[in-house]
Amino acid sequence: MKKIEAIIRKSRFDEVKEALHQIEVNFFSYWDVTGVGNEKQGHLYRGISYSTSDIQRRYLVVIVSDDFVDKTVETLIEKAKTGDVGDGKIFISNIEECIRIRTGERGTQATK
Repeated sequence: MKKIEAIIRKSRFDEVKEALHQIEVNFFSYWDVTGVGNEKQGHLYRGISYSTSDIQRRYLVVIVSDDFVDKTVETLIEKAKTGDVGDGKIFISNIEECIRIRTGERGTQATK
């Protein structure tokens, strides 16, 4: 099993969520987060400079079986990508075990 963590633009979240449901990824967690990215300059709007060093994003965590990683990552990239700086990042790590508290199921059965 793998844990896929994605930091994406909040504006792309609804499309990402719908696409994950379409590929049958129906369970994931998400949080609103603020981070600091590579963009160092501010934006000018109506003569006023606004700092863009603190960036509002959405942080998703998805646990999937090994054979579902590529499909999930491809979906995240396809739906979260705008082509502009600040589209986000995806991190993938190993999960040793998953246990469903209610039934005691273990492994990939507990992730469904």
